[in-house]
Amino acid sequence: MHIHILGICGTFMGGIAAIARAAGWRVTGCDANVYPPMSTQLKALGIELIQGFSVEQADLRPDVFVIGNVVSRGNALMEEILNRGLPYISGPQWVGENVLGGRHVLAVAGTHGKTTTASMLAWILEANGLAPGFLIGGIPENFGVSARAGAPGTCFVIEADEYDTAFFDKRSKFVHYRPMTAVLNNLEFDHADIFPDLSAIETQFHHLVRTVPGKGTLVVNADEASLARVIGRGCWSRVEYFGTGGQWQAGSAAADGSFDVLSSGKMMGRLEWGLMGAHNRMNALAAIAASGTVGVEPAQAIVALAGFRSVKRRMEIRGIAAGVTVYDDFAHHPTAIETTIAGLRARVGAARILAVLEPRSNTMKLGTMKAALPGSLTGADLVFGYGASEGKDALGWDLGAALAPLAGKARAFDSIPALVEAVAAAAAPGDHVLVMSNGGFGGVHQKILDLLT
Repeated sequence: MHIHILGICGTFMGGIAAIARAAGWRVTGCDANVYPPMSTQLKALGIELIQGFSVEQADLRPDVFVIGNVVSRGNALMEEILNRGLPYISGPQWVGENVLGGRHVLAVAGTHGKTTTASMLAWILEANGLAPGFLIGGIPENFGVSARAGAPGTCFVIEADEYDTAFFDKRSKFVHYRPMTAVLNNLEFDHADIFPDLSAIETQFHHLVRTVPGKGTLVVNADEASLARVIGRGCWSRVEYFGTGGQWQAGSAAADGSFDVLSSGKMMGRLEWGLMGAHNRMNALAAIAASGTVGVEPAQAIVALAGFRSVKRRMEIRGIAAGVTVYDDFAHHPTAIETTIAGLRARVGAARILAVLEPRSNTMKLGTMKAALPGSLTGADLVFGYGASEGKDALGWDLGAALAPLAGKARAFDSIPALVEAVAAAAAPGDHVLVMSNGGFGGVHQKILDLLT
């Protein structure tokens, strides 16, 4: 069997490629930008990669073309596939039909924390001998890969994204996964390019709730009014709540990040780890509760999480130069920016935090969240924002004006070299430079380190 994947170099589609190859499929693929490290990883698996979307690829005649959501109408290869009437399917639907059948699927959904929570959950199951398959939108450092097939019949952890499936399927990706266990971690407005308002996203989350069997379990954040509304629309499965007022709660937390795990008021154990912030405590509670649905005892889950090594691009230290520590983080939504800064503040105390931000997500480029930016950045000592003035990542609004409420501690740039020079000039020994973007950000992390050196 042969599949050809359009948009193969994204983390999700690349993960599908790895899983299919492990299952014995012949896998080929193409993308607009075929470059390391993803290209290197895929080629090592014996996957043939093609630069661009040339129409000649239709002559490969695979059993099916698997389409990523980066592909739209007007794409030359996609138009050829449609004109010839060749078979095609979306990535999420292919996974649902070819990987997840007959398995206990644990799906992790939420506006924030999907990747981290799914990684925690996969590691808990791995550490307890369950050898799960997984497909995650990042690289858990405990595994070093974003996806693996796992043996048939084993449980499978999947990051359940609410973004739309493909240009021909505007439902959220997660409706294809049919989980037995579904984590609803949090829910607020995002993806302004496809959702008009929060209610529209709540509707998609309720579609997910509708797919969970009666004997399945929903693990739900008790602190989210939006999720209460989702459950209020109808629920046919068992529900376990975590957070304030929920069954699963975080007890006293120490400065080192450790905290007590409580279930129905009973002490389950103390989690000793190095992750900081209330958001990571909530992620841990969700993962512990979800792991219990496949038989992992809370005490065993807590022991496993003590060895959790986080995810690449989640407060990842990229280097230290001239006494300045430079971090990389995926935060791009105002809520994620605020919690990321708060987590770093808990770790570094009174030391200066220099926040370096690229608001390049579709929602941020539309300006939907620009009014929330200043409030999300107040925990930083200095703020350096980058807004491209042209190209596909160009902002349609004035970043400098949006950051004006931060007064003298914030500056906006439309040139990466100028931003790098300003950050390096402002940084002093003992400072922490926190770079936040959902893209590559022009390699500013290393450029800052190089200039500091």
